[in-house]
Order: sequence, then C-alpha cells, then structure tokens
Amino acid sequence: MEKTSGWRGSRAIWIDAAYHALLEQGIDGVKVMPLADRLKLSRTSFYGHFSDRNELLGALITLWQSKNTGNLIERSEAYAETINEAVFNVFDLWLMPDLFDSRLEFAVRNWAHVDTVLARQLEEADKIRVDALQVMFERYGFDTLYANIRANTVYQTQIGYISMMKDRPSEPFLPRLERMPNYAEIFSGQHVTEAECSRFLARHSAGHQSVSANPV
Repeated sequence: MEKTSGWRGSRAIWIDAAYHALLEQGIDGVKVMPLADRLKLSRTSFYGHFSDRNELLGALITLWQSKNTGNLIERSEAYAETINEAVFNVFDLWLMPDLFDSRLEFAVRNWAHVDTVLARQLEEADKIRVDALQVMFERYGFDTLYANIRANTVYQTQIGYISMMKDRPSEPFLPRLERMPNYAEIFSGQHVTEAECSRFLARHSAGHQSVSANPV
C-alpha cells in the first residue's frame, strides 16, 4: 500500500514486522533499520512508537506469553465431561495456530539461548503451563504425582515435537489428526470412546477429507 507523506506506521505493524523477522532470521534479525527497510518507513517513525529496541523485544515476549501460555491455560480450564475430552481441548492448541503459535514458540526458545532474562521467563512459562495441565488432570481424579507425570508427558511431547519439526517438511494434517485419539489414550490412561473421538475429529476435519472416528 502506498504510504502518504509523513505516515509513521503504527505500533502494531512494527510488532508484526519484528515477529516475522524473528521467525525468519532469529533474534539477530530484529533490528530497527532492517525493519524500517522492510516497512519502507524511517528510523524516526520507529521511535514514535517505541523508546528503543528493547521495548519492541518486550512486545514480542508479551505476544508470546499472551498467545501461547495464556491460551494453554485457557484450554486446560475449558469445560469437558471426561479427562479425554479435556486432553482433546488441549490438543486444539497443537492443531490451531490461532491458539498456539508453534513457530513463535520455537523462535523464542532459540532466542532464550542467548538471553538470560528471557531464559528465566521461559523457565517460568514452562512451569506455569505444566502446573495448569497438572491441575487439569487432578480435576478428573488423578493424584498429585500421577497428574504431574502425565502433565509433563503431554507438555514435553509437544515441545519436543515443535523442536524436531524445524528442519523437517510439515507433517500432513490428517495423519497427525488421526493419531491424536491414540495420544489422548496414552496420556490419560483411559480408553477413548467413539463419542469422544467423533466430537474431536468433527471440529478439526472440516475442510479436509473425512477421517475415521475410531482410534487405530
């Protein structure tokens, strides 16, 4: 879009540009002048919205915390009649980028290797997320030890998956979706019923060819 003279952009477009630079180039790519060039704006326009680069980086961290940690807590607390349905609510995160941004998660974890403050924030986020999952399991009658182990298993499995997928082609959606009832059964230790499976698959298979409602 052609910019009018003197247009200084907005805080949101600077954050969006920084977000994409972080995903594409890592934290070293999030610098004011390259972002200004990307947006075809002046360096001065940046300082109309941020006091310095650190404030912009803080906005990226806030975005990550709000989207990934905030939504994980929300999904762990969502209504479910059974533990399997509760696990499926959490699985929505791994299938819906609007709920949990796996690429941002990967980028932030890489960034934390060179930023000790962020590393502490990441450690705290991991604890908050596992605690939320543990509470979810406890709500369905699991004692503290088993709830903690199952919560860590769910969480570490997905974080490991995110880490391993960076240098692989994207896994086809349907095969991944079809395996999720099996994962739910492993994580909960309880048989996934046809009704539980059908409801989960139905909300994710729209727009894709039909998938089996029976765990394989």
